[in-house]
Amino acid sequence: MKSPQQFWDKIAPRYARSPIRDEKSYQKKLAVTQGYFRPDWSVFEFGCGTGSTALIHAPHVRHIVATDVSPRMLEIAEAKARDAGIGNISFRQGTLESLELEAESFDAVLGLNILHLLEDVEGAIARVHALLKPGGVFVSSTALIGALKFYWRMLIPVMQAVGFAPHVSRFDKQALVAMLGAAGFSIDYEWQPNRATVFIVAKKA
Repeated sequence: MKSPQQFWDKIAPRYARSPIRDEKSYQKKLAVTQGYFRPDWSVFEFGCGTGSTALIHAPHVRHIVATDVSPRMLEIAEAKARDAGIGNISFRQGTLESLELEAESFDAVLGLNILHLLEDVEGAIARVHALLKPGGVFVSSTALIGALKFYWRMLIPVMQAVGFAPHVSRFDKQALVAMLGAAGFSIDYEWQPNRATVFIVAKKA
C-alpha cells in the first residue's frame, strides 16, 4: 500500500476537479461552522486537501493555519488562495503528530472528512483537545466506515491492495462520540445527513 502522502499526491489533480457530492449538506455544514466563528478567531484545519473549505471560511476569521500531508494538494490550495486574493491562510505540510504547534493556541480546529483516514483516531482527538483554547470548538465531518453496508466494508481491503483506497479506521458514531467524550469534549451540535456520515461540533470545557 502507498504511504498517505504518495496516495494523496497522486490523486490531487483529480481530487481538485471533483465536484461536491452533496452540495446541500455541504452548505449546511459551512453555515453551522460559521455560526460559531468570530472575526478575531485563530483556526487550525488538518487534512485541508486543496483548501476549498478554508478559502470559504477565511473571510469570517482572523487567520487559518491549514495543513495536509500532501505537498501536491497544498500547491493547488496555495494557487487557489492567490487567485482568490486571500491572504489570511497559512498552508503547512505535515500531520497532527509532526507539526510543532503551541498548546491552547486555536479557537477552533477543523477536521473535515479526515478522522476516518487516520490510524490513531483517539490520539488525534486528544491532540486537537490540547491545541484548543478553553471553550474552543472541534468541527468534524466524518465517514462512519463501521456503519457502511457489509459489501462496501469487504471491498475496501481489495481497493487498498491495488492502490485505489487509503487506510481507513472502522468506527461508528457511538464509538466516535465516546472517543470525543474521553478526550474531554462535550457535544454541542450533531447532525447525520445519512447513516454513513456524521457532522459534529464538540466543545472543550
